[in-house]
Amino acid sequence: MKAEIYNIQGEKMKSINLPDLFESEIRDDIASKLFEIEKMEFRHPYSNYAEAGKRHSASGTISHQRHKWKGHYGKGISRVPRKAMWRRGTQFFWIGAEVASTRGGRRAHPPRAIRTSKKINKKEMMIALKSGLASTCSKDYVLKRYSTLNKINFDVPIIFESKLDNIKSKDFLNMVRKIFGENIYLVLKSKSVRAGRGKIRGRKYKSNAGLLLIKSPEEKIKLTGIDIRNVGEVSISDLYPFGRLTAFTEKALSKMEEIYK
Repeated sequence: MKAEIYNIQGEKMKSINLPDLFESEIRDDIASKLFEIEKMEFRHPYSNYAEAGKRHSASGTISHQRHKWKGHYGKGISRVPRKAMWRRGTQFFWIGAEVASTRGGRRAHPPRAIRTSKKINKKEMMIALKSGLASTCSKDYVLKRYSTLNKINFDVPIIFESKLDNIKSKDFLNMVRKIFGENIYLVLKSKSVRAGRGKIRGRKYKSNAGLLLIKSPEEKIKLTGIDIRNVGEVSISDLYPFGRLTAFTEKALSKMEEIYK
């Protein structure tokens, strides 16, 4: 499979052969399995604080034995753990603490943060990542992912020459605008306020993914408005659903041949 290389002016320079991994079979079933596992790993655990309602010296069961210091014998009160607010000799003023039925106590049945992590074998993980990278070359998958696209007037994937080190955001914007033309709105990240009731349900904003630029670790590229990943840091969450607009540098392609053998 061949692809065009673009220079920093947004003009085609030459054609190159892409690594064999871009011709891999696209396995959506395995990729969706890995995506669900990754999504659960990054999920923020929801539970109460372990010491909530227990941060005082009222733990234990109160005794009703005779002649026992600080006991409840003859008081006519239950064995609920209590903390002493004041005392006069053997006389105490108590309030219930610790248990769920008392003021300031722990919750009765709080959510637990303990969860078992799911696993996926290494071969399936490699198949999923290769499928995601191969889908960036497929115009069918790109059209399927971006519903506003009727036809593709640009190359997929985009290959940049390895001269993007310390490029300014303004120059990069001019370059991608020349390549993508009227579809520049898909390249840059944008965020807008959601219409309707979703604003009060924890999803006030909605945003697009933007362009994914994959570079080698040696290259120093810092840009706003797009996602940038090193070759070894690409995860299935960056590529799924399949068909994401993705750009590569020349050095990144040579590194991929070593990693995805």
